[in-house]
Amino acid sequence: MNPPISPVDVRKSNTQWPGYVRLDMKGCQAVAQDWAASAVADALRCGTLHEWAAGQPVKEEMRGRGVIYSVELPTVPATPVVIRRNRHGGLMGNVTGEFFLSPTRAPFELSTSLRLETAGIATPEVIAYALYPVVGMFARSDVMTRRLPEGDDAPAAWKKGSASYHSAILRAIARLLKALADAGAWHADLNLKNIYIAGAGTDLTAYLLDVDRVTFPQGGDVAARNFTRLARSVRKWRTRWGLDFDEDSLVQLAAYIQENR
Repeated sequence: MNPPISPVDVRKSNTQWPGYVRLDMKGCQAVAQDWAASAVADALRCGTLHEWAAGQPVKEEMRGRGVIYSVELPTVPATPVVIRRNRHGGLMGNVTGEFFLSPTRAPFELSTSLRLETAGIATPEVIAYALYPVVGMFARSDVMTRRLPEGDDAPAAWKKGSASYHSAILRAIARLLKALADAGAWHADLNLKNIYIAGAGTDLTAYLLDVDRVTFPQGGDVAARNFTRLARSVRKWRTRWGLDFDEDSLVQLAAYIQENR
């Protein structure tokens, strides 16, 4: 067992985010929700958050940009969390990998997720992040979010569904797109894999993922930009992987968005 944490091991200070505290530890700086701070600090004594999750006897491994772990954070009661290492995507991923200019994307992701939450947009709750300075201006970072309710990303959910279930998915996505437009939020990588569908029967919620790609530009029609980006993803899934999300379904999605206005 790890020894108990003492004030010498962890220095707490307030942050710009209400309800969160900063943890200054040897080799890293972390930010965590106050109720989870002790458990997060304890995990960091084992190395990085990602390393701690990898070493848990009970865990689920998922794939994204690298391995993502679903484990339980030992709070009281235990909290199901997902821990991922931030990595660059696309061409940059092969060059810079998990190294970012400090302070990485993690603080921006926290700020964005809180802003989206305030706007009523469903997205994973950020419980903590940790930054690990590497050399010079570069650092790595891990982000810990609360695990979402049981569900699937939008392509997997669509494959499982009947016509009525497809309609429920479209309505959930329409509500998400309407909420994004109302908040003035543009997701630069809005694709089907970045929408997670949870719920029972036809009572579904569409969660927005990868919120570090969300910005709030002044001016411009973010509603049209988000829809166009998502429609492009739908067509890509149809032509490359045979997803039966046809043009009529896109027309229906647009109609549901109009209903919500």
